Amino acid sequence: MKRRKYRILALSVALAVSAASISGCGSEGAQAQTPVFTLSSTDLASGTFDTKFILNGFGCTGGNISPALQWSNVPAGTKSLSLQVYDPDAPTGSGFWHWAVYNMPPTTTGLAQGAGNSPATLPVGAFGGNTDFLDTGATGGNGNYGGPCPPAGDKPHRYIFTLYAAAVPDVQAAGGVPKTGTAGLYGFVLGRAGIGSNLLGTATFTATYGR
Repeated sequence: MKRRKYRILALSVALAVSAASISGCGSEGAQAQTPVFTLSSTDLASGTFDTKFILNGFGCTGGNISPALQWSNVPAGTKSLSLQVYDPDAPTGSGFWHWAVYNMPPTTTGLAQGAGNSPATLPVGAFGGNTDFLDTGATGGNGNYGGPCPPAGDKPHRYIFTLYAAAVPDVQAAGGVPKTGTAGLYGFVLGRAGIGSNLLGTATFTATYGR
């Protein structure tokens, strides 16, 4: 009788473990099928910047053309997309902001090469945010792309491209910040401490440059 009970108990445990394993596999399969929000650049596929994308100023003589960007699998519920490009290695104590574009329509799938060089070439409804090139004239106007130009002799700097998907159509209004706010201020607004659960996801990649 006892042996029969033990056999029944062992069979029950085995069935429970098997069910849990199958359940786990199903969960992993569902997760594997979830599209990944991605950001990339065919212009920076090598991982670094060609001369045409380097700043023309501050000792650098590049073309200062903004690189083309592509993204895919924007999270469901996204109402606006925003881009920031940041160099954490700049010798400023607070890094250096090179490019910012806010309030792009959620249907946007990328930015063409040179789109960041004029407000007229940005997606309808979007605007170029201020960067650390503010009022220097190096980018042809505030809010435009400013290419890399790290100090000569520095090890290559990292340039982090981050695309934010937000469930609000206007991050400026949602954050209660001025259109002329700094990139750091907008970075705060776009974070979990700012728009909170309205931040649906981020996609990022890093390119480097040194001279």
